[in-house]
Amino acid sequence: MKPPDPNPADVFDPLRPRLLRIAYRMLGIVAEAEDVVQEAYLRWHQTDRDAVRDAEAVLVRTVTRLCLDVLKSARVRREEYVGTWLPEPIIEAVEGDDLTLTLMMALERLSPLERAAFLLHDVFGMDFEEVAKAIDRDPAACRQLASRAWAHVQEARPRFPVTEAKGHELASAFHAASRSGDTHALQALLAQDVVLYSDGGGKAKAVLNPIYGQAKIVRMLEAFVRRTGVNSSQLVYEGSIDGLPAFVTLEADGTLQTTALGIEDGRIVTLYITRNPDKLMGIRRAVGGGPS
Repeated sequence: MKPPDPNPADVFDPLRPRLLRIAYRMLGIVAEAEDVVQEAYLRWHQTDRDAVRDAEAVLVRTVTRLCLDVLKSARVRREEYVGTWLPEPIIEAVEGDDLTLTLMMALERLSPLERAAFLLHDVFGMDFEEVAKAIDRDPAACRQLASRAWAHVQEARPRFPVTEAKGHELASAFHAASRSGDTHALQALLAQDVVLYSDGGGKAKAVLNPIYGQAKIVRMLEAFVRRTGVNSSQLVYEGSIDGLPAFVTLEADGTLQTTALGIEDGRIVTLYITRNPDKLMGIRRAVGGGPS
C-alpha cells in the first residue's frame, strides 16, 4: 500500500531557511526573497510530489529560476534608482558562508547567471551537475560562469582581514569620532583611498554618488557635526551587519541609519550607509529603533 502524501509544509518548512538565504543572496532584498520563497511554496503545493526524488533539489531549482526572473526586472529598476543602491542590511548571522556586504556588492557587477552559478556552487555547496539543472545550462558552462564570478569576488576580498573583535573595536571608534568631529581620530581610522556609499533611495537624505578619499569624507563628517551638533544621534545597536562590523543609529531627524565598515589592514576602506526606510524595516524590528 502506498504511503500517504505528506503535508507539503512538512517537507518545505525545514528547507525554508536555506531557500531564503539563497534568494536573499541572489536578490539583496529580504521582501523580494520572501516573495520568491512563498511563490516556490505555492508551486510546491501544485507539484506532483510522488514523482519527486529530491525535494530540496527541486525547490532550490524553483527558487533560483524565480530569482533569475526577478533580476531581469530588477536591472531596470536599479538603473532608475535614486542614488546608490545597496543590498538590504540584515543583522542575522548567516551560517555556512562568508559572503559579506562587500562581496555582495561585487556580485552586483555580475550577470544574473554568473551570480547564480557562484552562489549555488561556491556558497551553498552544490555540484555543477545540480547547478546546471537549476539554471538550465550545461555543467561546463556553469563552471565558466562560476569561475568568472569567483575571480570578481576574490578581487573584493580583503587581503589583510582583521579579527572580529578588532573590527568591532574600529567600528566603535569610528562611531565616536564621526559623531564628535574628531578630525585626527577620523584620519587615523580611514584609509587614504576609503570610499563612502550611501543609500537613501530618494526617500531619505543621502549622498547621491560615492565619495572617494579620506580628505573628502572627513570634511563631510566635520560638516555633519557642525550642522547637527556633537553626539546628535542615538546608538541603538553595535555588532555585525551582513558579516561586517557595523552600528545602527537613530538620527536627530528621526531617521534610522545603518553603517557597515569594510576593513583591511587595520583601516576602514569602505563605508556603507543605508538610510532608505524601505530597506530598514527588518532592522527596525530587530533593534526596536525609532518610530514605526
